[in-house]
Amino acid sequence: MPKAHDRRSASSNSSASRPLPTTIWLPNPNDPEHVPAPEGVLPVWAIDRIRAEFSHRPGHVPAPLITIRIHDTGPGMDARTRSVTYATDPSGASRPSRGPVLLAELHPDTLPAPDDTLLPNADDMPGAMENGWPGFFHRAHRLLPGDGLLLLAARQRRDAGRLTDPLGPLIAAARTAGFSYLQHIVIVHGHPSGDRIEPTPIEGAPPGLIHSDLLVLSAIASA
Repeated sequence: MPKAHDRRSASSNSSASRPLPTTIWLPNPNDPEHVPAPEGVLPVWAIDRIRAEFSHRPGHVPAPLITIRIHDTGPGMDARTRSVTYATDPSGASRPSRGPVLLAELHPDTLPAPDDTLLPNADDMPGAMENGWPGFFHRAHRLLPGDGLLLLAARQRRDAGRLTDPLGPLIAAARTAGFSYLQHIVIVHGHPSGDRIEPTPIEGAPPGLIHSDLLVLSAIASA
């Protein structure tokens, strides 16, 4: 179980070429909401922090935050995916200085197994017309400009009695579609108590799960 001093940034070995930063987010003592919104992955305090850290830039109009919740990856998934846009200027008089931030909360049942390669099937069309995660990442890349950010919120799931990490196949598919992997944020479901973290379990999550993962990816304009 992580201790309070783990709130500092650390290095991640998830990239063979160079270490990527891993940051741990904990709720503030005055954050009352430790559970996700209905059908969501992240608690409300984490989404508020995403808006503060990724949408806002000092001296600039904040970028819009688009949130989507993905519950299946079958054909026509976009039509079944709900979205909410947090507008920065409802009047439209001001233009943000950077592209939008797309936050995708991924239901655990949609996540690939750790050894999946997410290669297209023979019946899939190339690029944005593909089904499943490869197609999703291509379509997200088309939506975002060169300075847009894609944030993926996911949890580990329990397969064959053990927690498994689905992040590897997702990162590989995102890179193939033209995204650069920037950062991994661990969002703890718990609260500090002395030098420890007391877990706040999520209803319906696998036993022993006390965090969610947030991947930060940037669209590469030349892809």
